[in-house]
Amino acid sequence: MQYLKYLQGERNASQHTLLSYGQDLSQFLSFWADEGRPLEEQQPAAVDHLLVRSYLASLQRHGYSKRSMARKLAALRSFFRYLCRLGVLEQNPADHVSTPKQEQKIPEFLYEDEVVNLLMCPDSRTPLGIRDRALLETLYATGIRVSEVVGLNLRDVDYSLGQVTVFGKGSRERIVPLGSEAIGALGRYLQYARPELLRQRRDGGVLAEQALYLNRFGKRLTARGVRYLVEGYVSHTAIKRKCSPHTIRHSFATHLLNHGADLRSVQEMLGHLNLSTTQIYTHVTKERLKKVYDQAHPRS
Repeated sequence: MQYLKYLQGERNASQHTLLSYGQDLSQFLSFWADEGRPLEEQQPAAVDHLLVRSYLASLQRHGYSKRSMARKLAALRSFFRYLCRLGVLEQNPADHVSTPKQEQKIPEFLYEDEVVNLLMCPDSRTPLGIRDRALLETLYATGIRVSEVVGLNLRDVDYSLGQVTVFGKGSRERIVPLGSEAIGALGRYLQYARPELLRQRRDGGVLAEQALYLNRFGKRLTARGVRYLVEGYVSHTAIKRKCSPHTIRHSFATHLLNHGADLRSVQEMLGHLNLSTTQIYTHVTKERLKKVYDQAHPRS
């Protein structure tokens, strides 16, 4: 589809975005066909806001979440906007359809003592334990996504400046500070553990030599592998709720705000395009302030 080539070439969309948008558009066309307009008869000019609303209503009947519905509507808006640019449409029919109101969920996060206990779990006497400690320290020190941490290469870490260059969604680059604990853990990993893991690779592999974090076979660590090891270490702590690498990301943001960081700085470090995405963490800090107030104020 020419539209997807446009997204990739001019909008620098990621492969994940291209796949999702392609699937969303195909789903809409299938719905339209079920409504009595076969694929060979479908013309963009025949789409109006009533059809788009009917599509969203169908998604709701089939149990889709409001978040999923909003994403699918965004895909349609983007596609019709593209057709307007080409002159195929005079106006965007999806612009007249309201985005489903999202339920505001407070993100799950770990308390500071829980993070400390998690970071202490890996066995520092083994190469994998040294790697895991460095990995957990990196996740908590930077708040980067699991896809971003497994994509790190050796050249992305600047030890003299104490920072890491991260390539996030849409191949957008940002620089995030590294704390002293993470720098120390990374140094031990690079000196003692990574050379041992690299020796386990039998087929050479230039890509593995560039990767910062390696698995037990000397290859680049995967996102699935990171999730697995985080879940494993959580099971050895007193944490009784579900925890993932993204929980560590939430904890990073929450703890920064709790200790006085400004929202704009946290937004930049997290790689959020919109401040509204970061503002969800202010709900967490407000809950904390209310708890402190209730515990400390004599007339609460």
